[in-house]
Amino acid sequence: MPAFSFEKISPPVRRGPIAPIEQKQRGVIVQILDRFVERRVKRRLKAEKAEAALRSKPEK
Repeated sequence: MPAFSFEKISPPVRRGPIAPIEQKQRGVIVQILDRFVERRVKRRLKAEKAEAALRSKPEK
């Protein structure tokens, strides 16, 4: 027979509404990276549209 035993402790019961999670301001580096990504995506879309226009243009 064991000399000791472990008792399972359940977490405390929460009462009331859950507090809203506060949004943190994004870091400056992340904001700069987002701008670079946006510009790259815009340039790529513009290039793809131009490429599609060239493909659909009937050749003489």
